[in-house]
Amino acid sequence: MTQTELKTKKNVANYASVKDFLKHNYRHFNAASIIDAAEAYVNHLDKGGKMFVTLGGAMSTAELGISLAEMIRQGKVHAICCTGANLEEDIFNLVAHNDYIRVPQYRELTAEQEIELRNRGMNRVTDTCIPEDTAIRKLEKHVLELWQKADKEGKRYFPYEFMYQLIQSGKLEKEYQIDPKDSWIIAACQANLPIFTPGWEDSTLGNIFVSHVRSKDISSFNVVKSGLEQMSLLIDWYLENSKASSVGFFQIAGGIAGDFPICVVPLIQQDLQLDCKFWGYFCQISDSTTSYGSYSGAVPNEKITWGKLEADTPRFIIESDATIVAPLIFAYVLAE
Repeated sequence: MTQTELKTKKNVANYASVKDFLKHNYRHFNAASIIDAAEAYVNHLDKGGKMFVTLGGAMSTAELGISLAEMIRQGKVHAICCTGANLEEDIFNLVAHNDYIRVPQYRELTAEQEIELRNRGMNRVTDTCIPEDTAIRKLEKHVLELWQKADKEGKRYFPYEFMYQLIQSGKLEKEYQIDPKDSWIIAACQANLPIFTPGWEDSTLGNIFVSHVRSKDISSFNVVKSGLEQMSLLIDWYLENSKASSVGFFQIAGGIAGDFPICVVPLIQQDLQLDCKFWGYFCQISDSTTSYGSYSGAVPNEKITWGKLEADTPRFIIESDATIVAPLIFAYVLAE
């Protein structure tokens, strides 16, 4: 048996032990919902279904790639929609992990201490600070070259395609500071998964791109394809992948990463007047509570009225911290 086979066998054993622990201890309330959602995820895949995963919040900085990358490699995830921040922050961590600092007492920081972090170029995300120079500016240099190349050649790409170009170029390999198997972007690139990033301009690289257009380093905003074009691409992807399969929707956190893609079904059915299947599975992990007008906190039943889910769609909501729950569900699914 090769070292790779031994490692795979060990990982499967580890996932199985996590699954056994969950099934024995997680019997009620939110805990039971985790089991229900995980088992339904497995059943969906076993029936030939595909899974669409969305990432809100700061999941990449939380290093969700450690478990998500393996899900992608094992064919448990078939497309992703994420914020622009999640798209870039997985790569920030990939090339600058050693320069990140953790601030466990972040709740006690004074305004003066926050200014000190700012002056050090440490951009804080809860208890984790992303280094400006070794993460953001390091990546900017490489991505700017790709933007300018596309501009010169009169070509246009989606945000994720530029990230794939960067990874495939090999220019970052000598900069890796974590095991590349723990990068979900690398796994997605290797699997050639589409990554939809609505509202990409609401990200560090999106802001940087705008600055270079205004500085005339890039001639036009059109170098990067828009969110409307991403929706059109999603229509094509959904129609193709739902022909022979049911497509599930696994939403981590809330916001635009989840709101944008789930609308593709009513768009196809109501606006294009074409037949397509409803989403065949739905699960959301969120700490947003149900309240007046909160879509992120809305119960899944509300999505039935909007033509996104059917009455018999398996649907789950887990009101908890996604950084804790998502890796547990992934381990459960990977144990199969």
